Amino acid sequence: MRIVKLTKETTRNILENMLKRSPSQYGEYESRVQDIITQVKEKKDEAVFSYTKQFDKADINASNIRVTPEEIKEAYKEVDTALLDVIKKALINIKDYHALQKQNSWFNSTNKGTMLGQKITPLAKVGVYVPGGKAAYPSSVLMNIMPAKVAGVGKIIMTTPCNAEGKVNPVVLVAAHEAGADEVYKVGGAQAIAALAFGTESIPKVDKIVGPGNIYVALAKKAVYGHVSIDSVAGPSEILVLADETANPRYVAADMLSQAEHDELASAILITTSETLASKVSDEVDGFVKTLERKEIIQKSLDNFGYILIADNLDEAIETANEIASEHLEIVTSNPFEVMTKIQNAGAIFIGEYSCEPLGDYFAGPNHILPTNGTAKFFSPLSVDDFVKKSSIIYYSREALSEVHTDIEQFAKSERLTAHANSIAVRFEKGE
Repeated sequence: MRIVKLTKETTRNILENMLKRSPSQYGEYESRVQDIITQVKEKKDEAVFSYTKQFDKADINASNIRVTPEEIKEAYKEVDTALLDVIKKALINIKDYHALQKQNSWFNSTNKGTMLGQKITPLAKVGVYVPGGKAAYPSSVLMNIMPAKVAGVGKIIMTTPCNAEGKVNPVVLVAAHEAGADEVYKVGGAQAIAALAFGTESIPKVDKIVGPGNIYVALAKKAVYGHVSIDSVAGPSEILVLADETANPRYVAADMLSQAEHDELASAILITTSETLASKVSDEVDGFVKTLERKEIIQKSLDNFGYILIADNLDEAIETANEIASEHLEIVTSNPFEVMTKIQNAGAIFIGEYSCEPLGDYFAGPNHILPTNGTAKFFSPLSVDDFVKKSSIIYYSREALSEVHTDIEQFAKSERLTAHANSIAVRFEKGE
């Protein structure tokens, strides 16, 4: 791997290089995505069936687009019982973690005759998109559905691509059933996002769409935002390891490659204060790449977006980590908890050498759907909050309003909104 001395210039160059991975940089795809969305919006099922035939080679129609209970039963027969046990264990951890995020409505009253509050209401209908092209991601099924279940969403509708025979990956189906999906439809790509956003004869319109996907899915979610809500426009995966001389180079290298194997646009970065560690990690990476199954993808990822950065001191390393705002951040230093307190921007923070990134991907409980491409500066992981909406509650008695009505009228008049002022004033006219 390339080893670079950390400076303000190298940080700036890396940030510019990382931004090239953003879905917003792929403008040439936008017109194609918009065409798909328009066709689905206008022709509904007809367009969905046509695109599924074109892209997935599957003959899908109104009679077979929805996964049946029989198909789910058949999927259970094809899934190894040991894997099913793991899915169930992970689901418990994910449910327990997200249950801690749940908020309740609250109200605060005073003896002056006022009551203010906030009403928490689950979304009525949510669409979950699950990729199904190059690989199956049952872990993403759990991560998308479980916070929605904990939030109390009324109906959870999942879409996922099928194969040419019209079959959905059995592990994905089992994970969806275990997590509590209400309906599963065999459609993927931008056409699935459009169907969820606008509704078709077969697929109901939802209030929000969540879940990762390829560039077409990402741009489709971006395009339908406003018609429905979305979680985020996710970019390629990334990991940043913050390490000093105490870190195990073999562990660090293995963790970096766990993200580099996702695709050629994935990013793996090590920032360290130790030149010795940097050299050893580079050697370990070279050794691992030769033996790993997805070595071609890993090598392209490392060539394009892989870095080992050497910082003069830990403060400089932390400052750079905050500037990059990585999706996954591992802290492997002599005092990782102290370092953690100085981290402002990261999707998920993994503390210590045994808290490796795949622990979060599959099992620990926190959500693995995280902000990418520096958006951890202002976005958060998918959570229960994504599946509820909040309404303000306001109550004033006549007596309470009478104490402040002239103040409100003055404020409104200062903005030349006399109808606003009048709405208050009529309540205190003579005889009222």
